Amino acid sequence: MKNHYRNTISISVAYLFLCLFITYVSSQSLIRQITDDVNTNLKEDVPYVQKHQEILSRHYNVSNSKTVTGMRNRRPSTYSYKIETNVVDKFETRPFTVGGYNWILHVYLNGNTKDGGAGYVSLYVEIDKSGFVDSAHQEVYADLRFYIFNRNERKYFTIQDTDVWRFDAFNTMWGFSKVLPVDTFKDPKNGYLYNGEHCEFGVDVIVPTPFEESETFSISSSSDKYTWTIQKFSTLSKDLYSPVISLGGKKWNILVVPAGSGSGRGKYVSMFLQLSTNQRRAYEYIYVQVKFRVLNQGKLSNREREFGVWYGRSYSWGTVDLISFDDLRDSSKGFLVNDALIVEVQLEAISTTKYFP
Repeated sequence: MKNHYRNTISISVAYLFLCLFITYVSSQSLIRQITDDVNTNLKEDVPYVQKHQEILSRHYNVSNSKTVTGMRNRRPSTYSYKIETNVVDKFETRPFTVGGYNWILHVYLNGNTKDGGAGYVSLYVEIDKSGFVDSAHQEVYADLRFYIFNRNERKYFTIQDTDVWRFDAFNTMWGFSKVLPVDTFKDPKNGYLYNGEHCEFGVDVIVPTPFEESETFSISSSSDKYTWTIQKFSTLSKDLYSPVISLGGKKWNILVVPAGSGSGRGKYVSMFLQLSTNQRRAYEYIYVQVKFRVLNQGKLSNREREFGVWYGRSYSWGTVDLISFDDLRDSSKGFLVNDALIVEVQLEAISTTKYFP
């Protein structure tokens, strides 16, 4: 009996190990299968030319998100290429000059199979690298737009990249291997082939030149302020200008309108800050953050207005309702004491624009 019991245990243990081994092998196979599936799903089509070359301005795996397509009315502005036969499936134009360099448009009617463009029309533009003075270092950046004319809509199917394309002696040719499905292109009903075998392609090559003029706009804080005591205020009937004052490196005048201005006329005292002439250059705009105050001479709260404005089209900004006549007449409020009104302008921030050159 004991021997039979031991034999039964031995068989059970062996069977248990066998099950564990089968489970482990199956799990490893499953993991490998899942990993292979994931890696397969992560692969992306490469739409650009010359995969064997280093793509310097961007990586081809993320270029799809930067591709824009659509229909547009405007004709190509750089070069147009009309083909009246589709017996040949690969074409290239004569060189055309843009930005001091010679370029060639390449058209594959049945797709560039070497670049993964099978089943698609492929379009590229090539730069003549002999134009590089120093082939080891010189480079050219260009914006590219490719076109296919659609006779039905009288518009151009357009494809472009939102990024710029970098050309140098080692990367002379860029474009799209998958522009338009060949079936779509060759079906006469779609309008890309017309009058039998006629079709039209185009390209815009834009070589930007470095800017020669620029400007830098900045805003700096300020603690400059000017306090102005106006005597015999109740006897004033005309607008009153302060002496020329300096705030934030600029010259200004304060304008007080005792009778009020605009919607404040007859009810409020109005006040403005005016930029003196010749304090800004032509087309320059100056941004200012400023506070207007009527100081309370009874140690109570001041009357204050704050605003941010642009000086450019206008040289004068302010408030039409700084303080009411009723508050001035009420001596208990402490704004007009011994017929003296104290106003203040505090500059909190002002912009500066630097021009180059």
